[in-house]
Amino acid sequence: MPSSLRLAILITDIAFLAYWMVGLASLAGLFALPASLMYADYDNPIVVAWNWSFLPLDLAFSVAGLLAVAAARRGDSRWRGLALLSLSFTMAAGGMAVSFWAIRGEFDPAWFLPNLAIALWPLCFLPHLLSNPTVNSP
Repeated sequence: MPSSLRLAILITDIAFLAYWMVGLASLAGLFALPASLMYADYDNPIVVAWNWSFLPLDLAFSVAGLLAVAAARRGDSRWRGLALLSLSFTMAAGGMAVSFWAIRGEFDPAWFLPNLAIALWPLCFLPHLLSNPTVNSP
């Protein structure tokens, strides 16, 4: 696994796991998140449900990505399939969020730009992984 892909996966997946842990801790009443850090209409039950609907997809790409990194470290060639799955799910999650905020006309850079980055960064790696199935294999 190229080190740039490993770093991108680790940053993204660890950040998403931290995001959901903070969200769960806040939901459990362990602390309140400041309104300034929240997305638009964070108190609207429909928008809250929309946000939580990403949990399974975000967990799937995070787990797949971390498993890909672990497999690559072990020299297990299955890292490629796990990485492809992780990158595809990452793009889907980012694309869905960008579409949602764009449809609503909400272009708050604090939420829109990170989601746009999540939708686009996998494109730096997917073409190479798909066209060169054995290159960079451990």
